[in-house]
This record gives sequence, structure tokens and C-alpha cells, in this order.
Amino acid sequence: MSEPMLPESYYRQLHDLQAVDFVLIELTLYLDTHPDDLGAIQQYNQFAQKRKQIAGQFEMEFGPLMSYGQSYTKQPWQWIEPPWPWQV
Repeated sequence: MSEPMLPESYYRQLHDLQAVDFVLIELTLYLDTHPDDLGAIQQYNQFAQKRKQIAGQFEMEFGPLMSYGQSYTKQPWQWIEPPWPWQV
């Protein structure tokens, strides 16, 4: 049985998601040590919003995804303060 042919947009959107996820991971690591960097927080929020847009489009066309960057943060970087969601 052969695999179904997927459209070019499937791979392009997955590539775009991977690129945005990489940026979000790097910003997360940076903000863990620089929680008051407003510029980085703004970038994080911008990329989180971009990811939601790309993921929403992908999910409408191709089905569900698990994702990073699903929530915004305020200043200072909120993820340095417990409890974290998995601790509640």
C-alpha cells in the first residue's frame, strides 16, 4: 500500500511551524535568564500569535497538532514563577 500524496502546502506549513517553534524555544530559554527583557517578551508574544495563525490554518486543512507557544506572557516573564501548570 502506498502512502497518500500530500499537497505542497502541507510540507510548507509544517516547515513554517518548525521554524516558529524553534524561535519560541530559543526565546523561552533566553527569557528564563532575562525575564525583564521587554523586547524579547514582545517577540515571544508575536511569534506565539504567528504560530497560532499557522497552526490554525494547518488544522483547518489537515487536522490537529500539538503545539508550543499557545499562551502569551506578561512582563516579567511568567514562566520563572511556580507553580507551573503541571504542578497544580
